[in-house]
Amino acid sequence: MTDSRRRTTGRGRRGLAAVSALVGGVLVLSACSDDGGDKAGGKESQNQVDEAAAKKTSVAQIKIAPKNGSDNVGINSSAAVTVSKGTLTDVTMEAADGTAVAGQISADKKSWKPGKQLERATKYKISATATDSEGRKAHENTTFTTVSQANSFIGNFTPEDGSTVGVGMPVSINFDKGITDKKAVQSAIKVSSDSGQEIVGHWFGNNRLDFRPEDYWKGNSTVTLKLNLDGVEGADGVYGVQQKTVQFKIGRNQVSIVDAKTKTMKVTRDGKVVKTIPISAGSPENKTYNGKMVISEKFKETRMDGATVGFKDGDGKGEYDIKDVPHAMRLSSSGTFIHGNYWGSSSIFGNANTSHGCIGLQDAKGAGDKSTPGSWFYENTITGDVVDVRNTGDKTIAPDNGLNGWNMDWAQWKAGSAV
Repeated sequence: MTDSRRRTTGRGRRGLAAVSALVGGVLVLSACSDDGGDKAGGKESQNQVDEAAAKKTSVAQIKIAPKNGSDNVGINSSAAVTVSKGTLTDVTMEAADGTAVAGQISADKKSWKPGKQLERATKYKISATATDSEGRKAHENTTFTTVSQANSFIGNFTPEDGSTVGVGMPVSINFDKGITDKKAVQSAIKVSSDSGQEIVGHWFGNNRLDFRPEDYWKGNSTVTLKLNLDGVEGADGVYGVQQKTVQFKIGRNQVSIVDAKTKTMKVTRDGKVVKTIPISAGSPENKTYNGKMVISEKFKETRMDGATVGFKDGDGKGEYDIKDVPHAMRLSSSGTFIHGNYWGSSSIFGNANTSHGCIGLQDAKGAGDKSTPGSWFYENTITGDVVDVRNTGDKTIAPDNGLNGWNMDWAQWKAGSAV
């Protein structure tokens, strides 16, 4: 009996446990499905949590340019960080190799920009932090890649920033890749003068764009060139990378008139003759070009090898090779110079045209004698001065042979503009 009761008691306890579990299950099920319990412990609690979290979230809104994942990004002004409803507290920028890029948060702490030009074909990451008026922080990140060298172009320009040049010096830009959207590129370049002269661009092919006024620049004026090419698509998939402002001064108005017939050069300033110099121009077999030519380079001494400009003897060597030509000033890309001549007899100057196409002035070997006509002209000439050559019997020099667009009339010049 005792064993039987014990077994019965055991079964009863197990049954009670099962009932308890069942009741517990019913109670749990009841709690999950009861409307009153749902509001008290479920949705209402989650809403409260969400609301509390929202109250802790910063309202500062950070915007980073360019957008995350961008490629072919410009290297000058494309990268920037701005914030609204808050202030920037920290911005970091680095290249993929870990090289940091310094930048500056603005005084009002609303914006940031890198402090230098970026590198081409480089991946960068920008991380920014801002706080709102409650001190709550917001974060934003972006990664982008700058335009590659193969997908970008630059324009090499003359004259240089801060230089002083003569009245004939055009703004000449040579692009390292062919430009097919000339309108887009020219529209992104502005040339102005404080003289108020109208300035127009003219394309020579797909790689060169020159700017000039109708007449020579006004003496003692200031010219400003603005290149806003960063991100401009100059050809299919090829973008500009320059963002630059250049200023240069125009000096006194000096134009020298060479008359191959009288074999003289009259140097004029502001229309008045200041000096007349005997010259020797190109021989009848090798005439000098006619036309207005701009001095683009100056060399106190230089080598002149006839082979480099097509004057070769039967052995293929230059008909002349003078390694120390004094006071040489370039007039054309094809090799026309006005320069000192120490090897010719003094009697030829003013009397005979004997050169291979250059304009010769009496000079001394070594370029050290300041009393010679060649030395005087060199010392009193700056790049951009004009040498107007007449009566040679040859054709007028091509406008794109050197910086010589002045040999094109104004209507023709304007017709070559893309805007």
